[in-house]
Amino acid sequence: MTTLSRTLSVTAATAALVAGAAAASTASPAVSPTARPAVSSAASAPSSPSTAADTYSWSHSATGSEARFRGLAPVSKDVAWVSGTAGTVLRTTDGGSTWTDVSPVGLGTDELQFRDIEAFDARRAVILSIGEGTDSRILVTNDGGATWTETFRNRTPSAFYDCMAFTSPRDGVAMSDPVDGKFRLVKTTDGGRTWSQVSRTGMPDAKPGEFAFAASGTCLQEGAGQRMYLVSGGADPGRVFSSKDAGRTWTVADSPIPGGAAAGIFSIAYRGPRLGIIVGGDYLKPDEAADNAAFTRDGGKTWQKARSNPSGYRSGSDWVPGAYGTALAVGPSGSDVTTDGGRTWAPFDAGSFDSVECTDDGACWASGELGRVGILQH
Repeated sequence: MTTLSRTLSVTAATAALVAGAAAASTASPAVSPTARPAVSSAASAPSSPSTAADTYSWSHSATGSEARFRGLAPVSKDVAWVSGTAGTVLRTTDGGSTWTDVSPVGLGTDELQFRDIEAFDARRAVILSIGEGTDSRILVTNDGGATWTETFRNRTPSAFYDCMAFTSPRDGVAMSDPVDGKFRLVKTTDGGRTWSQVSRTGMPDAKPGEFAFAASGTCLQEGAGQRMYLVSGGADPGRVFSSKDAGRTWTVADSPIPGGAAAGIFSIAYRGPRLGIIVGGDYLKPDEAADNAAFTRDGGKTWQKARSNPSGYRSGSDWVPGAYGTALAVGPSGSDVTTDGGRTWAPFDAGSFDSVECTDDGACWASGELGRVGILQH
């Protein structure tokens, strides 16, 4: 993707999603939020997606901000962080009853878009800003956002960082769109304080025009053990890259989700090493519900189309804790749920969200435009 087309892609994505979101829904103010990681497969799921859809809803938490929060990092039912436009970062420690502005100050980040955030507790978090060249930066806090330290600034003009993922509080990877024909990765082993480039030798070649979407911080995701997953668009079809060694070596598989200039896979989520879902679509067609979701039962060797799709383009996804086979997908035209591991989906909300993540203690949070944050009720 050329510098110009990638810049236009980010600008168009923001404009299109804001336009779609503005018409989407009004949120009733409320209290509560939610969070993220992988989940156990013990509990049984509702009998069908439509049954779950009848019982699921979002309770909205008033953030007092009008930023667009594509970055979401819930830690528990009480603690969550969001990051987004105009260099904005907020944190709650009381389940969303109140939010504190912990945005970086004095570091020249006021115009940056923090599209991804990873948090480990109420004090430690890492944020990633996206953009061409030096607009791609990583900052770290260890004091709840009272102070931030810039620990990475991209110096390669053709690089454009999209997402981060951490397999532990110390070990993480950040991903750029292809540079010289391959997706570029940088890694940390000290919680984000220092970063080094990962060798290119283990990364398969990118296709012409292939890139990732910085829409929800979930184009790169961690999985069980040292597994990591990277999803792409731009080229047709969207592809899924998989690593079993924390990003050193990768395999790649085609998906049934079409790719294009504004289309492809936007989000991936795994439950354990074998069960995974991918969602996406075309962000310029937010209401189009065709070929925008797929699932795997074999750890990503093969991907199958959903039999019934989410009800529009979807930018974020995650598994619901304690309900085997149950996952959520969100986008500017609404939210959907599956209870059969991604085979079928049903809508349960028409409001706009960009990101969704669930926590080990059973909370699921969503975030999006105009400062919206939701906590799943069911």
